[in-house]
Amino acid sequence: MSGSPMKQPSAWIPIAMSLAALAMTLSYVAIVGVAAAHQPDEGAVAHIFQLLLAGQMPFIAFFAVKWLLRAPRQALQVLALQVGAALAALAPVYWLGL
Repeated sequence: MSGSPMKQPSAWIPIAMSLAALAMTLSYVAIVGVAAAHQPDEGAVAHIFQLLLAGQMPFIAFFAVKWLLRAPRQALQVLALQVGAALAALAPVYWLGL
């Protein structure tokens, strides 16, 4: 199995999970508003968000173990994309104080 590391599921699945978490957060805030999002009970959306972010960690670890020695430059670029996507998903939570 050779080729570009970005074509591997362990490379793009974490990015897709982060983008799904970001889209879910933004759509939730757009629908219920920021004030309504500040509830004592976190709700299903917050739990799904947490599962999406935590669930990508095994994929990222697998990708790093498999590709960092085979193609270090490309692997670091993919890891940077994965971290950037996760930070993008966390940004609205931080800025809106959710």
